Amino acid sequence: MTNNTFSNAATSTVNNGESILDIRDLRVWYKTYGGHVKVLDGVNLHVNKGEKVGLVGEAGCGKTTTMKAVLRILPHGRAIVKSGEILFQGRDILQMKDKDLQNVRRSGISMIFQEPTAALNPVFTIGTQMLDIIKFSLAGKKNKVGINYRDMALKAIREVFIPDPERILDCYPNQLSGGMKQRVCIAMSMVTPRELIIADEPGTSLDVTIQDQVHRILHKLVDKKGMSLIMITHSLGVAREMTDRIYVMYAGNIVEASRTRDLFERPRHPYTLGLLASVPKLTGHGMAEGIYGYIPSYLRPPAGCRFHPRCPNVMDICKEQKPELMDQGLGHKVACFLYGGN
Repeated sequence: MTNNTFSNAATSTVNNGESILDIRDLRVWYKTYGGHVKVLDGVNLHVNKGEKVGLVGEAGCGKTTTMKAVLRILPHGRAIVKSGEILFQGRDILQMKDKDLQNVRRSGISMIFQEPTAALNPVFTIGTQMLDIIKFSLAGKKNKVGINYRDMALKAIREVFIPDPERILDCYPNQLSGGMKQRVCIAMSMVTPRELIIADEPGTSLDVTIQDQVHRILHKLVDKKGMSLIMITHSLGVAREMTDRIYVMYAGNIVEASRTRDLFERPRHPYTLGLLASVPKLTGHGMAEGIYGYIPSYLRPPAGCRFHPRCPNVMDICKEQKPELMDQGLGHKVACFLYGGN
């Protein structure tokens, strides 16, 4: 997917190198009847202020779990954070008290969820839900006198190019199309100022034309408001057009990290190469290739590199030791023994 109407994200970033989010050695397990499912196995990533970062990988690799851990909205009683730090503006979210965590949710981080129908409450109007978000976000703020909450909601609806915003605020979610509901979710996430937006597959349930519109709107608003963005996606094309850097995730591990342009010009990890080979060809020269095998069981994950049962370049060391992310220069990192290591 290539869309020339997008600006080239790889060269247009406003990035002063100041880290806004830093995830270090994050491990998350889930309790099941069969035992502990070891989903995240030492995730490391960071996002700089004003930067757009992509997190790509096949379904079930742990992308959404990682981002839910950032907001501490993992299922209570089932999810266990075994280790790690999630530093937002230098403070560890995992160690925050409820009051500080609420402040992060009010003005620091907002999330656009994958399924807008599930994200919106069917028994309240769009206006009621947006006003509740505004009131929650501005709670405790000074100088609220004279602020018109409904005008703020109308402005947010206009920014996502939905016609007749007055009518939309009085509608219930079931009265809107899928694309309009997703735009409403984007408006809700940005109706008050935020530092970081997490977008979890915002176009998954939409047809390709509406999906493209949603991505354009999100890209434009993030740039306009100077926010940072984490874009979770299955689509390498979407990541290529919308992000400055990309993290490639496989079975709970970051296997490659690079500037977007460099990743597509010089992919290194066998899994990244497999993903790129799986993209359908539009030139008519052969069928897209798949990646041999399946994602491993998180209940009993393989020792060493979790990709080794599917890797065409597997070596003995891959079955015994887990590779660390190793710098290949210019910020390009890869977790693979083909490029050195132990």
